[in-house]
Amino acid sequence: MTAEVVDLEKLRRSCAQCSLHVLCLPAAIGGTDLQQLDEIVRNRRPLEPGESLFRAGHALSSLYVAREGAFKTIATNEEGEAQVIGFHLPGELMGLDALGSGHHACDAEALTRASVCEVPLAQLESICAKLPGLQHQLLRIIGQGINRDQAHMEMLGRRQAAERVALFLHGLSERYRLLGRSGEMFVLPMSREDIASFLGMVIETVSRTLTKMQEDGVIAVRGRQVTVLDAARLDAMVHGPAKPPAPGMKHRI
Repeated sequence: MTAEVVDLEKLRRSCAQCSLHVLCLPAAIGGTDLQQLDEIVRNRRPLEPGESLFRAGHALSSLYVAREGAFKTIATNEEGEAQVIGFHLPGELMGLDALGSGHHACDAEALTRASVCEVPLAQLESICAKLPGLQHQLLRIIGQGINRDQAHMEMLGRRQAAERVALFLHGLSERYRLLGRSGEMFVLPMSREDIASFLGMVIETVSRTLTKMQEDGVIAVRGRQVTVLDAARLDAMVHGPAKPPAPGMKHRI
């Protein structure tokens, strides 16, 4: 009987823009294992801007990866006030907020026309049990999500608007680099209003701050396209001495 030939290159191409690019390929798993993992991933229909991927309270059944487009996550408090708590770029995992309780704590909404890969959790857990390398990679991705949450808290703790915006742009630049894209020139998939909500600011302050950074030669902004002109100055704005937060820490500028 002739052994079945696994087309690794075909599998790698099919996984190039999904979680398998981040999780599987660095794990150096074998062809049969990669094929098994590739088979459980479901390609969902495209989502239109503003369409929900999941909502707060929904039970966790799958993890998701933005294959194309971008998403935002939104939390709503008991008073009904909504705040953007995260942005997700192509290749990044979504749904990790529900791993603890089993239910989503936020809404996920498409910022642009987007498509996702859906990874059923039960099947992923089964495969991870057989592939320690994949399990380690998944833990690394979860750790990156925790780091982004910590960076968000750091942004909210900065008192100066310029520091918050610089941290935001610097973080996006680094994330685009991790995805193999340019960190010097990138498009903001989110609106100024979304950025303001995420940074705990008002939209007018966000616009003024971006304009000031452009006048100072740190960045160039054209519509939603941002070009980092002076990476050293942007880095200095991020890693300069942080001022202590005001009482209550979180406040809008």
